Amino acid sequence: MIDKILLFNKRFVEQKGFEPYVTDKYPAMKLAVLTCMDTRLTELLPKALGLKNGDAKIIKNAGGLVLSQTDSAIRSLLVAIYELGVQQVMVVHHSGCGACHMSYKEFRPHMTERGIAADTLTQWERRGITEWLEGFHDTEASVRKTVASIVNHPLMPKDVTVRGFIIDSVTGQLTEIK
Repeated sequence: MIDKILLFNKRFVEQKGFEPYVTDKYPAMKLAVLTCMDTRLTELLPKALGLKNGDAKIIKNAGGLVLSQTDSAIRSLLVAIYELGVQQVMVVHHSGCGACHMSYKEFRPHMTERGIAADTLTQWERRGITEWLEGFHDTEASVRKTVASIVNHPLMPKDVTVRGFIIDSVTGQLTEIK
């Protein structure tokens, strides 16, 4: 698959397919969106929000979560705010999210089957992998928790607006979570 992508990319560049997407690094809407990496949202989310290339910084991870004060989602948000002028953050989780029922307990046998040694898994268990790979069980509560994690982060400026939403994975309808 990667070789096919490389061939496509070569033609894309040769045919100047990039020209409609040229913009700078600063988000025109001064907006960052923290969301899930779910493939259903790849095109649906920007279209449902009316975003075009260059409008917003879109940060994606499994579940659209903030797991700690030093994780990559917070790091990306802080860079977007302090370096790129972001003034508003949307946390957008979605219906039918796989992270809603994700757990290390379910992953562990798959890891073993794929050749990860039991002693390696035991070491990672001591390091907190059980919590790290745990998903959530209530999407609305997860949105509230993620918004609170951002708002209450000690390095987050108080003038940044942070709001939470759930997007329907089929229709794109947004519901604000307060």
